[in-house]
Amino acid sequence: MPAGSLPAAGERELLQDAFRSFDVAAATLQESYRALLLRLERLDLELAESNEALRRNLRENEEMRNHLSAILESLATGVIVTDQQGVITRCNRAAERLSGMAQADMLGQPLATFLRQAGLDGNEYPVTARSGALLTITRTPMMNQEGVSTGSLLLLQDITAVRRLEERLQRRDRLAAMGEMVGRIAHELRNPLGSVELFASMLRRELKATPDLQVYAEHISSAVHAMNRLLSNLLLYTKPNCPRASWQGSESLVREALTLAAHGTARAGVVTQVSVDPRTPRLWCDALQMKQVLVNLILNAVQVMRYGGTLRIRVGLDEERILGIPGVRVTVSDTGDGIPPEHRSRIFDPFFTTKDEGTGLGLAIVHAIVEAHRGRIDVESTVGCGTTFTIVLPMGPSADDSSPGRSVCKGRGDAPRASG
Repeated sequence: MPAGSLPAAGERELLQDAFRSFDVAAATLQESYRALLLRLERLDLELAESNEALRRNLRENEEMRNHLSAILESLATGVIVTDQQGVITRCNRAAERLSGMAQADMLGQPLATFLRQAGLDGNEYPVTARSGALLTITRTPMMNQEGVSTGSLLLLQDITAVRRLEERLQRRDRLAAMGEMVGRIAHELRNPLGSVELFASMLRRELKATPDLQVYAEHISSAVHAMNRLLSNLLLYTKPNCPRASWQGSESLVREALTLAAHGTARAGVVTQVSVDPRTPRLWCDALQMKQVLVNLILNAVQVMRYGGTLRIRVGLDEERILGIPGVRVTVSDTGDGIPPEHRSRIFDPFFTTKDEGTGLGLAIVHAIVEAHRGRIDVESTVGCGTTFTIVLPMGPSADDSSPGRSVCKGRGDAPRASG
């Protein structure tokens, strides 16, 4: 064996061992690398799932926030949110509408400053807003889940409709009591008036030969007739004839009423405007009684426009559904002096009048006839600007039902009864 061959063989052994160790280490590293890749894939998958869950939660939170915001903006109640320092941080559209202030002018303002600027810091109840609406104001603390105060909520509630309903109920009770009393008095007076008329007619026959004396009997008879007309109006107010309703053309009914009131509307300076919505070409009513209602309202409007003005008569749908059912709205507006607030609740009372001449029965009879039609009449007035009387009548039966002269006082197929 040549010299030095053993060391060379030993080195090969060492090299082979080193290569084997290297292969084992490389295999171990490769296995670790594969395990690391698998772990990385799992982490990527978990991260993707976490991101998707986070995005889903964010999306749900955004949808919930938008939903709650839509609910807040849809509320008819005004909502104003303040922080712990009493500074306004949020409000809804109803709060803008009821307070008469824009959101930009409210946000960042101290609540006390806002109430003063909006004129809502009075002590009366309810508070009258700039728009004329009657508001109640409620302030309540706002708490978090731990029960710690985070600010407060101010709620503005419009109770104008509730107050009007209360006034209508009070007016109905008052008019019912007065009507019962007036009806009894009218019946009691009619009997002696009949006797007076009988004796006056006998006197006229007996005094034919003395015309100078007969004229006194004529005066007595004229006075009796005048009192009888007054009593007839009283009885019409206490118990109007049951309307025999049928379909009437809206515009023709208004035009006929204007013709009957021509002696009043012919005054110089009074301009008449008539507007009929194409969706309400007909009214379900008693033509004679409804013309009487319109004539009374027209003459009343003309009389308050002493120096001329505009008389507007409109017929259209009751978009607000004041009766709670589909209805037709008839408005008679003037540009006169308006009705003082202290008189507004009494204008439908019998014998109440501010005119030098008149019995005060015109509007009382109007109210009675509208009620007999199962409708409603309201009045809105601003001193110095004018007055609007609004009549809301039930829509009536279907347009295909053309049976004439149907009573609206009773019967299953009649027009629905007004609620309130």
